Amino acid sequence: MKSRSVQRMPGMLVAGVTALISGVSVFVNSYGVHSFSSPALYTTAKNMAAVLFLALAASGGLWARRGNSSTLSAHFVTPERSNALHHGVGYWLALAYVGVIGGGLAFVLFFNGLAVSTPASAAFWRDTMVLWVAALAVPILRERVEWWNVVAIALLVAGEIVVAGGVGQLAFTRGECDVLASTALWAIEVVIARRLLREMSPAALALVRMGVGALALTVYLSVTGALSNLLSLDAHQVWWVLATGLLLSGYVATWMTALARARALDVTSVLVASAVITWLLQLVAGTVTPVTSTIGLALIAVGVGLVIWAGATRARRTSRRQTALG
Repeated sequence: MKSRSVQRMPGMLVAGVTALISGVSVFVNSYGVHSFSSPALYTTAKNMAAVLFLALAASGGLWARRGNSSTLSAHFVTPERSNALHHGVGYWLALAYVGVIGGGLAFVLFFNGLAVSTPASAAFWRDTMVLWVAALAVPILRERVEWWNVVAIALLVAGEIVVAGGVGQLAFTRGECDVLASTALWAIEVVIARRLLREMSPAALALVRMGVGALALTVYLSVTGALSNLLSLDAHQVWWVLATGLLLSGYVATWMTALARARALDVTSVLVASAVITWLLQLVAGTVTPVTSTIGLALIAVGVGLVIWAGATRARRTSRRQTALG
């Protein structure tokens, strides 16, 4: 058999790319959401654009695979797994959750919260997802919490609190509660997606998530009587939709790929690095000062670095064992 000429990017590195995209997205969305009459309208339009970009990428990947199956784009966007699930009720319920809840309802909650919260507080409550995933991944996915996981999570949470301005700056306002609720729903989705990705390709699950989610959001707009507004966006709003939809498509594609290649707890920990990216962009925009957040960002950086170091060490050990056995 001919060996693959392209090595797959490690899951932890892909998670780093996801964190970069996420950090930019939180910053950009904090401005974009205010250009629309409602957060639900904004997230529906943005998610529909993301579906379009994902579908175009998948089509390009299929075309590339037909011409040269060893290309990186083909490996990224086309199915890699040949064993199909026996499609029982649980399988379809899991897909429904990823699409309707993960790709739909959770977005409405998050952007409702973001519209009335500061980017720092929204980022803090969203990044508590690492705690939710830790609580779920151990009993459901059988992931082990190592000593470095505990230390890293402590550093990440402490860093987020400092970046947010201290515990006193955090409050359970309606906006922050909406963000926290969306985070809990997404944490459940992470565990479900990790299971589904044992049999589905990341590209397929990304399309299901955003496609079904966009459909659910369209139904939501129809029920609330705001569907007509979706067809009357001006040029400025369309620009926001395309820009944020492109970011979202990149986020979902890389996030699903990271989950398929590394432990849920580890990639979720790396995702917290997005707070550093958001803060740097806010610094450039003049909405934060270096003094208030430097220590917190340093704690986050150390926590993320610890996870990446441990993940790389474990990957090297696994590779050595496989080489020895082979």
